[in-house]
Amino acid sequence: MGCGRALLCIILPPLAVLDRGCGTVVIVSLLTLSGWVPGAIAALLLNYIAAQDVRRPW
Repeated sequence: MGCGRALLCIILPPLAVLDRGCGTVVIVSLLTLSGWVPGAIAALLLNYIAAQDVRRPW
């Protein structure tokens, strides 16, 4: 995960997970509406996990 994506996760969490699928966007949007911190943490975790999956050679 790059610095730009991490910054986007902090500023606009639903926009940062837009390429992860409709369900992910809905979940992060609901978490962001309930409080900005849970949405930002969820977006950071989801993008970190997706970046780790891409780097695995198998």
